Amino acid sequence: MKPYYLIYLYLLLLPFVAEAHGPTPQKARESLVINAPASKVWPLVKDFDRIAEWHPGVTDSSGDGNNEAGAVRRLTLENGGVLEEGLDYYSDADHEYSYRLKTENLEALPVSFYTMSLQLIAEGEKTQVKWKGRFYRGDTSNFPPENLNDAAAIEAMTAFIKQGLAGLKGKFE
Repeated sequence: MKPYYLIYLYLLLLPFVAEAHGPTPQKARESLVINAPASKVWPLVKDFDRIAEWHPGVTDSSGDGNNEAGAVRRLTLENGGVLEEGLDYYSDADHEYSYRLKTENLEALPVSFYTMSLQLIAEGEKTQVKWKGRFYRGDTSNFPPENLNDAAAIEAMTAFIKQGLAGLKGKFE
């Protein structure tokens, strides 16, 4: 005799299990073209700890002064929030780097964790800049408040990327 009661129990509990899944990773991805060659854009972007020089939403940035995996930078945002990020990958030849949030600060950004990558692609005398991120909302419980839910995280990360891209473009056009 088979234990059919286990099947019934599973079917009875399935709706509750389906509701308790927690957060899923979200994404933000933006790109634009700058009317300047990559050989001129990359020198401004390449120093991981100097983002404040071109991102209008970052009022101060400092770091180790190197572009090697493991480097750390500290950002002060225009809203007063402070973020600490770590460099994961850097390629001068490919005009690309990726990094991650090291220390969560929900007042600065409504996310609990993120990984980001920034890449410049030479297109003759123009440069395509691609910036993308993968992140989790600020409150990772099943029922987050509106200011820490997926929509708030997507909005904040997209706005941060767009503001940075506009600032970078403004340095050349």
